[in-house]
Amino acid sequence: MKNNLALTAIFTGLCLWGSAANSKGVDSAALYAAFNSRDSMLNSLDYKTGKIPIGDNLATITVPEGFAFLNAKDAQFILSDLWGNPKSSDILGILVPGDVSMLDANGWAIVYSYDPSGHVMDDDAGKTNYDDLLEEMKKQFVAANPERIKSDYKPIELIGWAKKPFYDKSSHKLHWAKEIKFDKDSANTLNYNIRMLGRKGVLVMNIVSGMGNISTVESNMDKVISSTDFNSGNRYDDFNTDVDKVAEYGIGGLVAGGILLKTGILAKIGLMLLKTWKLIALGVASFFGLLRKKLFGKKTDKADTGDSQTPAS
Repeated sequence: MKNNLALTAIFTGLCLWGSAANSKGVDSAALYAAFNSRDSMLNSLDYKTGKIPIGDNLATITVPEGFAFLNAKDAQFILSDLWGNPKSSDILGILVPGDVSMLDANGWAIVYSYDPSGHVMDDDAGKTNYDDLLEEMKKQFVAANPERIKSDYKPIELIGWAKKPFYDKSSHKLHWAKEIKFDKDSANTLNYNIRMLGRKGVLVMNIVSGMGNISTVESNMDKVISSTDFNSGNRYDDFNTDVDKVAEYGIGGLVAGGILLKTGILAKIGLMLLKTWKLIALGVASFFGLLRKKLFGKKTDKADTGDSQTPAS
């Protein structure tokens, strides 16, 4: 799981930062210790390959070549301790690439969770105008910023689709990507979303990375998407109209996420409105930002795109 060149670059950066820190009276030894501790813990995680069941016999991941799977406990270390996200009991695990360290600026992972809010009818898949939806989403990102700032989050701007929504009706898998700008950050963020529709809910797979990494992410999407399927009894076609709940949103609602569902805008453009939605912040706080917070006492900005769905998430 090591990328020696990447780690060398990080170590060099730490050396330079350590020199600057010493000039300001900061204990650089603590900085190096923090880095080495996280590096050692990364090596101790339980990286799995092969066929991995997730949830309560919910689905199976056939780990693609060049990747490894980390269970929920190890995933929490990556997402919360290393990247600075809030802890969540909803995480089922993460799929990590083997050619880049999670300490690298180009590190990325696929985060798995499950939304059991019902069977999503896909009748609107070919009817949704995603250009119109994008414009409404942009407005709502802007409208939400004052509240974000009050909650100590960075203001964000939705730049546009990095990849326009695409739904495969035969596999019942939906994916799309957004380009997002956080405040005055020089590099934009890639928010890649995959949703797999099942009998009673949606398997959520989220990827957050830098826009500079989009070609790497996209080149792996086919094998990532095809690697995971619901198990028998939980598949889309196993839906039983007599006993199973129908979700109160369609494909457009999945794409819009939490940012529009409470505003009534989806109803205005002909989409089904979701009444309840739980959000989880899954943006990435940088490793250096995490160290800076611990050593200098500054707050780390939280990156919440406001559209990730998980159960109660």
